[in-house]
Amino acid sequence: MKFQKEQLLLYAVTDRAWVGRQTLYEQVEDALKGGATIIQLREKEMDEDVFLREAKQLAALCHSYKVPLIINDNVQIALKSGADGVHVGIEDAPVAQIRKETPKDFIIGATAKTIAQAQAAERAGADYLGVGAVFPSPTKQTAIRITNKQLKEICSSVNIPAVAIGGISLSNVDELAGGGMDGIAVVSAIFGAENIQAATAELKNKVIELLF
Repeated sequence: MKFQKEQLLLYAVTDRAWVGRQTLYEQVEDALKGGATIIQLREKEMDEDVFLREAKQLAALCHSYKVPLIINDNVQIALKSGADGVHVGIEDAPVAQIRKETPKDFIIGATAKTIAQAQAAERAGADYLGVGAVFPSPTKQTAIRITNKQLKEICSSVNIPAVAIGGISLSNVDELAGGGMDGIAVVSAIFGAENIQAATAELKNKVIELLF
């Protein structure tokens, strides 16, 4: 799938913490129905065979909605499952190395908390950045926070698109106005919602108002 920055508008990152009433597959489908524009499958503690099977199922689901699936950290799972790309943190595999080992249209996202990190990721071949944490994050409580001013500086320091990430919700997204990002990445604001489809749709409308 050809990468376009418009796909970053509402970036939904999975978290198994909210699986129970629904399966992860059902939750992702509800997010897609609500208008999520890209999905990241994040599984930190799963057996590789189970992870691959899950990734294949979600890749097929996302593609049926014409939405890319990104795998967190695991390049091999991304390649074997038919996912569209991978997102790596600062401590994970170097972007330049991944770029050499993957197809031309493979999407690579990279985390950046500083201008230097953002520019290094762009030079290495990243397609987009995840910039944050912009608010305290329940999923990454040790994440270093950045200000709205820093967000804007980081986003404007590169030519590749960026999403703001970290503790973003319907109640605080307005505070990111003027941040220079191309979209937002959220976890609990979607997957922790009582009605995932409705929460996704509401959040997407809010982001459209904010950015356009």
